Amino acid sequence: MNGASGWGARLMNSSITGMSPWILFSLLVGPSRYELAAALSLAVAVVLVLVRHRPIFLEIAGLVFFGVLTVIGMIAPLDTLRWLETYANEVSNLAIAALAALSVAVRAPLTTPYARRKVPREFWHTPQFRRANVVVTQVWGLAFLAAALAGAVGDLVLHNPDNLWTAWLIQASALITAMRFTEWYPAVPRPPVRSLLMPFVGLLIPMGVLVLVHDAAPRWFAVGLIVVGVILARALRKEVVVAKQEGRDS
Repeated sequence: MNGASGWGARLMNSSITGMSPWILFSLLVGPSRYELAAALSLAVAVVLVLVRHRPIFLEIAGLVFFGVLTVIGMIAPLDTLRWLETYANEVSNLAIAALAALSVAVRAPLTTPYARRKVPREFWHTPQFRRANVVVTQVWGLAFLAAALAGAVGDLVLHNPDNLWTAWLIQASALITAMRFTEWYPAVPRPPVRSLLMPFVGLLIPMGVLVLVHDAAPRWFAVGLIVVGVILARALRKEVVVAKQEGRDS
């Protein structure tokens, strides 16, 4: 697998793919959407296991976890189903955060099997390789923990499981951070820190539009998000053009 090429191989060799059932469930589950979120997450987990010659622990864990949630959704009484529609987001996010922490504690970070498919075997036992997987796995754990806390605020403090900020924007921002960090941190040479901002620049404009449409904050704040997104997008685009030009000149 180390020498595999093409977008399919790159996709299957990314820990983001392994996290995809958990990401999907986190962003989709909510009132009247529990059964759909569980079923879709289970479907993704099944596909990941079926297309993998040697299933990876994270993918098996996703298959078991979302299989259980799907079965519960099919047989649970109405009161239990309503509870799951409200709190399953936090349960799922806390479960994967705990799994990430446990994997680091036992020195088997969740991202290691994916990294080994992209790195030659002679580097697998180096301190740099181990540290990269520990750090990336910890970032994933923190991202899902942040998503769980945001969901808890929406459910327990605001009493609104579908609050735009706590159910969508904050959770999406945390998970996008982890996705971007996964690609950025192990890169050699490592890109400048400002490149971590790229996903957020793309997120600011639609975020501002959503806030404006749903009236989730003062209008000036929503417009400010859009304006800042446009300004940063132009600035970063200019930096990319300059960097490419300098690369050609050198």
